[in-house]
Amino acid sequence: MNNIKHFNVTGMSCSACSARVEKAVSKLEGVDSCSINLLTNSLMVEGEVEDNEIINAIKNAGYGVSIKDNDSAKKINKNGYESEEKLEDTEINKLIKRVFISVGFLAMLMYISMGHNMWGWPVPEFFENNYLANGLTQMLLTIIIMIINQKFFISGFKSLIKKAPNMDTLVALGSGASFIYSTFVLYAMTFVSFDNQHQMHKYLHEFYFESAAMILTLITVGKMLEARSKGKTTDALKGLMNLSPKKALVIRNDKEIEVKIDEVVKGDVFIVKPGESVAVDGVVIEGSSAIDESVLTGESIPVDKNLGSIVSAGTINQSGYLKCEATKVGEDTTLSQIIKMVNEASATKAPIAKIADKVSGVFVPIVIAISVLTTVIWLICGYSIGFALARGISVLVISCPCALGLATPVAIMVGNGIGAKNGIMFKTAASLEETGKVTVVVLDKTGTVTKGAPTVTDVITYNGYDKEELLISAYVLEKRSEHPLAKAIIDYCENNEKINNCCLEAEEFNSMPGNGIAAKINNENYYAGNLKFIEGKTEIAKSIVGDMENLAKVGKTPLFFVKNDKLMGIVAVADVIKDDSANAINELKDMGMRVVMLTGDNEYTANAIGKEAGVNEVIAGVLPDGKESVISSLKKNGKVAMVGDGINDAPALTSADVGIAIGAGTDIAIDAADVVLMKSRLSDVATAIKLSKETLKNIKQNLFWAFIYNIIGIPLAAGIWYPLLGLKLNPMFGAAAMSLSSFCVVSNALRLNLICKKKLIKNEE
Repeated sequence: MNNIKHFNVTGMSCSACSARVEKAVSKLEGVDSCSINLLTNSLMVEGEVEDNEIINAIKNAGYGVSIKDNDSAKKINKNGYESEEKLEDTEINKLIKRVFISVGFLAMLMYISMGHNMWGWPVPEFFENNYLANGLTQMLLTIIIMIINQKFFISGFKSLIKKAPNMDTLVALGSGASFIYSTFVLYAMTFVSFDNQHQMHKYLHEFYFESAAMILTLITVGKMLEARSKGKTTDALKGLMNLSPKKALVIRNDKEIEVKIDEVVKGDVFIVKPGESVAVDGVVIEGSSAIDESVLTGESIPVDKNLGSIVSAGTINQSGYLKCEATKVGEDTTLSQIIKMVNEASATKAPIAKIADKVSGVFVPIVIAISVLTTVIWLICGYSIGFALARGISVLVISCPCALGLATPVAIMVGNGIGAKNGIMFKTAASLEETGKVTVVVLDKTGTVTKGAPTVTDVITYNGYDKEELLISAYVLEKRSEHPLAKAIIDYCENNEKINNCCLEAEEFNSMPGNGIAAKINNENYYAGNLKFIEGKTEIAKSIVGDMENLAKVGKTPLFFVKNDKLMGIVAVADVIKDDSANAINELKDMGMRVVMLTGDNEYTANAIGKEAGVNEVIAGVLPDGKESVISSLKKNGKVAMVGDGINDAPALTSADVGIAIGAGTDIAIDAADVVLMKSRLSDVATAIKLSKETLKNIKQNLFWAFIYNIIGIPLAAGIWYPLLGLKLNPMFGAAAMSLSSFCVVSNALRLNLICKKKLIKNEE
């Protein structure tokens, strides 16, 4: 199995950067795949390759890097995931300061360049008609703003030198060109006589200092808005991390001591008091309580916990005092696995993202080429240097590779967060995308459609015996039995207070595997078992055999009970369907899905369950290895999702286009699946498909706006419509549009929260 490594990459400003890093790492021998998340600036590499090779490749590409799971580099929480503090965008405060200082100096610059020069706003007397002082002041204010936002120039020109231009390169070139041209005009003014007011005034209007400063300020504002919006998309992950307990109360040397969470080891006995969080996964060895497990399952109703019950890290003890034994600690806890799953899913890429990736790889060089070509063409057409340069600069500053790079990851992160809050875990971005394309849903029977445990369904009495007498006898007999069906009868009887309080005991108990049991109660002989065994103890009428056959036809197992030589009655046991199965299957069918039930059970039982559940088709008598071939056959007719919970479902879950595991199922099934339903509810299959469809729809919207923005904006900035309609774009407006484009893409992704909240709440009701 290949290793998966995580790195934190710094210095990236747009999708062109991420494309270059991915390209550099992908070239390394031993790398099977790599993916950068521009949202969290994280890199995930799969393959057999040394860390140093990856680090050197990223540094050679011109970016900073640190190993994400290295304490010295990134201070990773020992539970196996990044601490909440490290998810905070540490740059946001710097961005806010840059914005406020830049806006302050820009306001002074705009007062002079536009307020005074264009609208005659008052200035000190020495400044009136002093065009050279006017120009020098504009230049100095612009230089201050350029120094404040020097990061654009350092990153932009560094990337250009490395032959990997990025968004910062576009900004640096646009602002730099405006400043250089304006400085050239300022020097030209020094050769003009002070008396030549007309020429001086003409030069004054050739200045683009305000454009150079405005470009930097507006892009910084956009970066700040983008950073704040991006921060909101990781709220779900931050929320999960905040739930992780920091300390635990353990018993050592017969004393209760508080230790750090990473000091708890498997086998430790820990205490959970009312109102506290469960420290690690464990099993209750003393006490009883109700636990709020909504952080893991999304289910608001507390779950009762008693001796032997399993408790999970991060859940809240609502009432009683619990003493538990640690079974899973650190990164093995359920909460840590969920956080890891959400984090890794956000680091992977959906197939649809490949479109944007291909464009991003060549986007910036093409934009620079278009900018240069635009400037040259306008000069050839006889327009002034100022006009031609303004068009070229407008092309640079309106182009936005960031919008393309963010279109997919922000939607994936939000969709994943919504899923996590509702107990639906998508392991990868690809699985989040593919789930919405499913047309065939295949359901395992036992534990998925049905409860997975036998339940008493019918109690039929004969020969004058009443129901209570039959059940008391059955309860006393089955209490001594170890047969799986015995538990169903015991559980059923224990819900009846009168039967549960029965003081009778079975004596001379004898179990005959494959047949039945025999015992004495109050010195009378009692027998229980199948028809063949009971026929040796008493005569069974044909009508009773008919009753048995009718029960068997609908998948029920009849157990006969005899007192001395008289048949008392039949208790039928079956694995019944879950309460929500029929509604969940109807919902899937209403969504246009073809629902198939796949089981190894006999045809009679399978058809009975399938009819009650309402599936379109039942495929019965299929062994585990046969399930995989059935899935392969169904895939010819469309995208197939397999829903299961057992070890025997693992091959089918892997073979399906999308494997969906019921959360209460086995670890093997969960490992093999692409999606995990933590609530173990079949109704969440439809919810997962709906969430996927909404997320995919949002990604397409983001990509559409990112592409259409650049398709419309670049020609407009280049001045294509100027000869026909007189439309031209000021570089300042181009910078404003660029700033808002990424912010709009992120904001659109955040709309998923509102859309999905309405639909998921409706689904819950």
